[in-house]
Amino acid sequence: MKKNISNFYRLVPVLLLIVLVSSGCSRRSVYGTAVPGRNTNVGDDGTGARPPRTIDNGPTIGPGTGGITPTPIPVVEGNVPNADDAGARDKWDNAIEDRSKFETQTVYFDYDKFNIKPTEVEKIRTVATHMKANAKHLVVVEGNCDERGTEEYNRALGERRAQAIREFLAREGVAPDRVRTISYGEDRPAENGHTEAAWSKNRRGVFVLMTPK
Repeated sequence: MKKNISNFYRLVPVLLLIVLVSSGCSRRSVYGTAVPGRNTNVGDDGTGARPPRTIDNGPTIGPGTGGITPTPIPVVEGNVPNADDAGARDKWDNAIEDRSKFETQTVYFDYDKFNIKPTEVEKIRTVATHMKANAKHLVVVEGNCDERGTEEYNRALGERRAQAIREFLAREGVAPDRVRTISYGEDRPAENGHTEAAWSKNRRGVFVLMTPK
């Protein structure tokens, strides 16, 4: 009897060791080894923190939007007559606005761009031809954007679009002092909606003819 008890106590450490080893194997089979790219608690940067999940909503513009962040475009000034040029100011102040004359010459832009597309060139040339044939006529170019991006960014982008059209008119022979630009940013959409079909109609430059009384 004493011999059996003695043998039992000798087996206790062995049994404990077996239990511990079995426990460790069981745990490893449940959790396994972290696989890169899987949903684990280890971040890709190796810091041990899971990186935050982000949702890609497609191209966007403006700081803090999580998408494309272009370099801000400066607003170009200098298209308003000087304060001491009373004659030039009277010419603009007394002109009659005609928004229908160049309605079909509206210039459309690509997303986040202000360069003139080849498909829009003839529209500007049509306006230039009219301006050169009517020396007393003036024109305002309104720059517009779609709703994406910050208000400040869209205001600057709209101005740059209007300026690009003004520069094209100048190259076609229209005196720069006969062309004014203004940007409405996203404030005056041609079409409401949150789709590319609507946005493409809002990225535009609009001509407003100004004729003398």
